[in-house]
Amino acid sequence: MEELSAAGEPAIVTHALTKRYRGGQLAVDRLDLVVPRGSVFGFLGPNGSGKTTTIRMLMGLIEPTSGTVRVLGEEMPRAGRRVLPRVGALIEGPALYGFLTGRDNLLRFDAADPAADPRTRRARVDAALDRVGLVAAAGKKARAYSLGMKQRLGLAAALLQPRELLVLDEPTNGLDPQGMREIRALVRGLASEGTTVFLSSHLLDEIEQVCTHAAVMAQGRLLTQGTVAGLASSARGRLAVTTPDTAEAVRVLKEHGVNDLTVEDDRVSGELPAAVRELADLNAALVRAGVRVRSFGTARASLEDAFVALTGEGFDVAG
Repeated sequence: MEELSAAGEPAIVTHALTKRYRGGQLAVDRLDLVVPRGSVFGFLGPNGSGKTTTIRMLMGLIEPTSGTVRVLGEEMPRAGRRVLPRVGALIEGPALYGFLTGRDNLLRFDAADPAADPRTRRARVDAALDRVGLVAAAGKKARAYSLGMKQRLGLAAALLQPRELLVLDEPTNGLDPQGMREIRALVRGLASEGTTVFLSSHLLDEIEQVCTHAAVMAQGRLLTQGTVAGLASSARGRLAVTTPDTAEAVRVLKEHGVNDLTVEDDRVSGELPAAVRELADLNAALVRAGVRVRSFGTARASLEDAFVALTGEGFDVAG
């Protein structure tokens, strides 16, 4: 019965999770996080927002100052020995033996797993290499790998055994656009097989393309969490007007409270004020002022729009 109730629990639940370092720095502040089973959960935030510290607490690598963590229905770090064999993780880049080949690194990782059957080791390693697109480079020394290849090898290590939960810290770091597409496809494939994937990223479009759910962190605090579609729809889309009379359109829209106006060729866009109830009134105001309106409407809100609305600032995509 206990096993059944654990299976029905979310993959990850934290309650008031807090980490304060000795110098007094508050890295994570009373975090309440819920990661549904079977989701691809994006953990968003710029550098210094507390993402990696949170992940290290989830995996039992560091102790929280206060609060609780449950992973796959069990309390961490107390149940680490039971939980961690069911979890694959790639945190802060893979730890590789540079003098060994990619294949030999995986053979060594697999040999360190007491639950791994040595008779099927080579088949498991070959399958993991194939899954991340490293078969051709498997015989190269790991020190000759690019950053993107090292990320792939770390992912392969996390996938040597079937996992209920995969925790990935910036999994596309160092990958070219093609590599990023392949990793996104891999994540989707894992999710379709029933694996819950928890991935941190500072790339909003990456989260929007691959994740079903997301949480936004800033300065150690959780700003919001929910489905990606729900978070995006909580932000208002930007107004977009196509007209040859851009200067006059900007003047009229500004008078009616439209903010952050930008002009690109014959397109004027801006952020709608909360007071605007009827878009048709704005369109009518433009027409009354003699503005020739060729198209008028709102663009679908993105996760970036939601982030800006939550924080009042842009997202540090270089972080």
